[in-house]
Order: sequence, then structure tokens, then C-alpha cells
Amino acid sequence: MPLNANAVRVAVTGAAYAAAPKSKLPTDATTSWDAAFTDIGWISDDGITESNSSDTSEIKGWQGGQTVRKVISSSEMTFQFTAIETSKTVLELYHKGSKITTASGKSVLAIKAPGPDRRCFGFDVIDGTSHIRIVIPDGEVTETGDITYKGDEAVAYELTVTAYPGADGTVAIKYSDDPAWTGAPPV
Repeated sequence: MPLNANAVRVAVTGAAYAAAPKSKLPTDATTSWDAAFTDIGWISDDGITESNSSDTSEIKGWQGGQTVRKVISSSEMTFQFTAIETSKTVLELYHKGSKITTASGKSVLAIKAPGPDRRCFGFDVIDGTSHIRIVIPDGEVTETGDITYKGDEAVAYELTVTAYPGADGTVAIKYSDDPAWTGAPPV
């Protein structure tokens, strides 16, 4: 296969979204997100990091103790990003199970001990006219970083979303309109 510099992609820009569980999911790379999805806002210039990990168990043969098979004993898909725009959605994602209430023009976030808070998530990754859309039908913020309040930095909310498997085992869906995905030569 010849090398093709036009098929090298850079995540120039994009967006992260969250919605209530069982919201209507997109079915392609470019159609507008359903109104149930909220754009999380500005993401730090570190972008979004996708991680896929798995643990294996080795099965050793009695004769010689050599590995004769490896079995996947666990696997996990996560997405990590840092939101730098403070909003109701971001605060409620960061403080799982807590809700902002507003009364008499004043907002209050009563922070509770974290509880389950499963949602749908999505990410758009854009390089010019090439789009990758990642949809997580069932996910949850499972890790958060420290918040630093400092005069020369944005208040940032580091979030790690874990994608959970559906009934058919699917943890995430990726769509793209990039011709490189089909094997067609990109222009």
C-alpha cells in the first residue's frame, strides 16, 4: 500500500456532549446531535484521550509450563478530557449525583457523596472536512481530577468517562465521513 500524507488526521477541533440515559443517539458522523445532548463547552488544549485496556490470564500447560493460551479476563474503554468552561452540566458531571438548584436568582450546588450517574456521551473530532463521531450509549464519569483555583489558570474539571457494554457487548460506536475509513484514497 502506498503512503498517503492526505490520510494523516489531526484532531484540530471538536466537542464533547452529555445526555440523559436512553436519549436518541446519532447514526452518522455529521447530523446535528439530538436536543437532549448538551455541549459540554470548552475543552482544554489536551483534547480527548481514548484508552482501551484489557487484562489477560495465562493458561499454562502442564508439560513444560509454557503459555498455551491467553484469555481476556477484563476490558475497559475510557475517555478522558478536561472541561475548562464552568457550566451546570460540567459541575453536575464533576460532582456525581449532585444537582444545581436555583431559587430567587441564586444557584446552589449541594455536593453529595458520589452516587451512580449513568448517561449517554458523545464526542466529535474534526479535521477540516473529516469528521469522527464517537457515541457512548451508556457511560459514567468514574474519575475526576483535582480542581485548582488560581489567578493565572482556568478553573478546570478533569473527567474520565467509562463506557459500559450494552446487551450486545457494544461499549461505543464510531462514525466517520472520512474516505480513508473505506479504503478510498483521500483527496
